[in-house]
Amino acid sequence: MFILKRQDVEISSIQHPKRDQQVPILHYQGQTFRLISIFKAGKEEEARSLWRELTDNRGKACVLLEEPERFSVWGKVRLEQLDSDSSSHSRKEILIQATLLLLQALYMDIEEFLGTRQASLFQKEIAEALRQQQFPEGSTPEAVKYLVSIDPLDADKLPAWQENHLISLLQELYKLGKTYFGNTNFAHEVSDRLKDMPETERSLFMTWLNQSSLSKLWQ
Repeated sequence: MFILKRQDVEISSIQHPKRDQQVPILHYQGQTFRLISIFKAGKEEEARSLWRELTDNRGKACVLLEEPERFSVWGKVRLEQLDSDSSSHSRKEILIQATLLLLQALYMDIEEFLGTRQASLFQKEIAEALRQQQFPEGSTPEAVKYLVSIDPLDADKLPAWQENHLISLLQELYKLGKTYFGNTNFAHEVSDRLKDMPETERSLFMTWLNQSSLSKLWQ
């Protein structure tokens, strides 16, 4: 819809009605846009690709904001829509849910393409990595078997992990996936792997991922 510079817009934030967090809001010519995703300066092509996907293929009204240090994509929203946001998941729950979905996707790929024996070995290697890093809830083969079988979108079943745990697990998943498949193609389909998540929650995770040290691994 629009490609804009920082001086073209006004950015503020409002309190999310159901979460203890501020929601960034972009204002342009009487219209309101909500942050979808942020990309580092070197990720211009990815930012433009997402913007084109949303505008051309999905018919969304979006803004691509160009700044010296980053690019960001914003989707048009009415402020009253925020009041009806049905998601009650906290930011940390969303990050854990997305990480578990990536774990399960990699496990299922290994099982489908390499067989059940390799999938079982993968579970054991994940369990050993989590044990060495002293993860709460997940450092035994039985615990990992549970993690690859639960519905991550059921918040009552989530492990009590912090962001440092998630970064460590995603680093380990990348390393093991590269070993099992001999390439990193599995790490280039993150958004597709998270299609079961609501769009706003998926976007929150993708923004966190793009701003973390993992952005060079998972894309």
